[in-house]
Amino acid sequence: MLIEEKELSGKRIGIFGKGGSGKSTVAVLLAKALRKSGYEVCVLDADSTNIGLSQALGIKNSPTPLLDYFGGMVFSGGAVTCPVDDPTPLNNADIAIEALPAEYRGRSPDDIQFFIAGKMGDKGPGAGCDGPIAKIARDFSPQFKGEQPVTLVDFKAGFEDSARGNIVSLDWIVVVIDPTIAAVEMAIDMKEMVDQLKAGVLPATAHLEYPKLIELAYQMYRDANVKGVLFILNRVRDDLAEQFLRDKLAENGIKPLGVIHDTPAISMAWLMGESLINTSAQREAELILQSIETIDKIYTDSKGEVHDLRPAY
Repeated sequence: MLIEEKELSGKRIGIFGKGGSGKSTVAVLLAKALRKSGYEVCVLDADSTNIGLSQALGIKNSPTPLLDYFGGMVFSGGAVTCPVDDPTPLNNADIAIEALPAEYRGRSPDDIQFFIAGKMGDKGPGAGCDGPIAKIARDFSPQFKGEQPVTLVDFKAGFEDSARGNIVSLDWIVVVIDPTIAAVEMAIDMKEMVDQLKAGVLPATAHLEYPKLIELAYQMYRDANVKGVLFILNRVRDDLAEQFLRDKLAENGIKPLGVIHDTPAISMAWLMGESLINTSAQREAELILQSIETIDKIYTDSKGEVHDLRPAY
């Protein structure tokens, strides 16, 4: 019996934003909206320094980081290398969910699967960079029986992981923009990076010693299936701030999908380490999800030949 999958089933969506933009909040709200719409959902915490995402999803005990499962950091004698120094794909990254030991999996009360790529907090001085964690974020793709999940990847704050080439494994990129000029600038930079990727610009490889690694890095960029970059306004307090952001973004050809307003309930939930539930922001996230589904359908139906990736309504 064939399973008719929903529009976003099997897609990988990366959540990016500057520090303080609220990207983790958006990741949780979108995950809950997806689950409410009937999707299977996975959330991968790929932020090597931030904590609290599991609690925001309503998961009391965080799972063991996948970095341990895949063999630890190369900087400590482990098996997982940095994607900049070694673009080789992570071995066994497309793993069946039931084959992954239970300690590496978390599950929320509303049945959202949760994974942690790795954290730097317990690695001690001299542990090296968090590149191996970035490789897990790039490659890890849990496989389900039946309908495949939507995987949301919550990347570390800033632009670093996208510069490492992690966007090549994503279907959609979501940039979270809070009311700061720095967030607007990051949105513009991400748009330019995705435009270059889709135009066929290849990565810098002068640091790679072996021709095979250079060709592998080039091939990953050629094979990238990034459909586009989408933008969400977040932590907006009033109409004046929202209009200012929209005007600044419009100057660079960017139109946000929607807005999530600042609510005290969300700030308090993060402060208390509690689940993000019953907030007005959840309905706003559900409307944004509808826009993402619409855009994905437009892109699919047009075979990728659409340039203005915005809903028609």
